[in-house]
Amino acid sequence: MSTPTIAQSSDGHDHRVEQIIGRLLQLGVLLAAAVVLIGAIALLVQHGRDIAGFQIFRGETAALTSIKGIIAAAFNGESRGVVQLGLLLLIMTPIARVALTLVAFVIQRDRLYIVTTAIVLILLLYGLIWGRA
Repeated sequence: MSTPTIAQSSDGHDHRVEQIIGRLLQLGVLLAAAVVLIGAIALLVQHGRDIAGFQIFRGETAALTSIKGIIAAAFNGESRGVVQLGLLLLIMTPIARVALTLVAFVIQRDRLYIVTTAIVLILLLYGLIWGRA
């Protein structure tokens, strides 16, 4: 019986990391969908009979355009805040994937990929927190 080579053990680690990342993406999307669905049901219960006015565009309130405001609104039970929180979770899912990939590269001590992934993560977080559309 031969001992596994470095390449074989690395492949096992890579496969395990891929499975963890795949599960993270699945759970993130399912959680986001569940939160949006709960918020949408609450929104319909609260405002389902309101007459829509399409003459004037009304965007979200200022409170629902920041991460802090979205979280506060969602935890205060505001249906629009819950929907926005679900969308925020959906946006955070691929960002969490990049963060998990960074951890995997740190464990592997692959400096080039650590630096590259860290730069991508910083740019994604910057865009999410301080970016303006």
